[in-house]
Amino acid sequence: MVEEVAQRPSRAPRTQVSTRLPDFPWDHLTQYAAQARAHADGIVDLSVGTPVDPTPQVVQQALRDAADSPGYPTTLGLPATRQACLDWLSRRHGVTGLGLDQVLPVVGSKELIGSMPVHLGLGPGDLIVYPELAYPTYEVGAALAGARAVATDSLTSLGPEVPALLWLNSPSNPTGRVLPVEHLRKVVDWCRQRGTILVSDECYLECAWESSPVSVLHPDVCGGSTEGILSVHSLSKRSNLAGYRCAFVAGDPALVGELLAVRKNLGLMMPGPQQRAMAAALDDDEHVAEQHARYAARRTALRSALEDVGFHIDHSEASLYLWARRQTEAGDEDCWDTVSWLAERGILVAPGAFYGAAGARHVRVAFTATDERVAAAVSRLGRG
Repeated sequence: MVEEVAQRPSRAPRTQVSTRLPDFPWDHLTQYAAQARAHADGIVDLSVGTPVDPTPQVVQQALRDAADSPGYPTTLGLPATRQACLDWLSRRHGVTGLGLDQVLPVVGSKELIGSMPVHLGLGPGDLIVYPELAYPTYEVGAALAGARAVATDSLTSLGPEVPALLWLNSPSNPTGRVLPVEHLRKVVDWCRQRGTILVSDECYLECAWESSPVSVLHPDVCGGSTEGILSVHSLSKRSNLAGYRCAFVAGDPALVGELLAVRKNLGLMMPGPQQRAMAAALDDDEHVAEQHARYAARRTALRSALEDVGFHIDHSEASLYLWARRQTEAGDEDCWDTVSWLAERGILVAPGAFYGAAGARHVRVAFTATDERVAAAVSRLGRG
């Protein structure tokens, strides 16, 4: 037996997933996090947009009421949950005319975004385009599919190449930029003319401050047709449900059906209690207004404090971040130098380079910390 095993041909080395994926960006922030934690009054972590305020009571109660859930949920989702998604799109964002076959609950938007290219059957030979400054998961999804990825805001730069999938992100993470209706409509037309799937990441749609973001599914944008279009929505930010992993995708019924078919085979289904909680959150607007007011106050305080010490805020008209650059006598500072300057004061932020080369002079400052921690950051900045 030993001799037989020895004569077997050796197995070819397996390609490691880590060699296919970009580095996890937050691993590079470790030393600055340690520096910030060393502050006498502790760290003010403004690097990640993690909700810190309580999950709304209406949502917690819905979860408790649905706690007895012994059977498997369906991948398609409860009709009541899907209807709540459609009602919310109509009531809050003017998206009308969608049916229950055009919406699918999913376990968090990040999982959906990262798996979308594979689930839509894309792979080697396909081109995926995403914004020049972008959430890293768009690139990760392309890498997992073995597709080629290009980060650009200029579709003309692609020349004759036709993407299989194009990502939009408005309001943007990290910049908070909001794309106007006219621009969105042009992108829809461009994609339809070429047969490109258009997926719009709209997870910050209700986190607006100085503009009114519009969904790509709004009739003013898509002409009343969802053909070739999907939009992605999350309850993590608007309802403090990051821990519940509640999100959904809506749009073209053929594309939704394709995602559903794959997800059925993989057993990707939102737990039943979370579906009930998600419906309760979408049906309630009161808690959204209250949370919006909390964020608005934190945003105002941080923005003023940063501007008072020489920062310039670009875009940032929506989302939960300030896209900031520190101006010195030599010009705009490198983002890592800015990260270090803030870490010396016990404040941790994300370097703009995490989101693309064009972010090398910016940092992303989240205003999702508690009122007490935001006040601490304001005080430290005021002391210079």
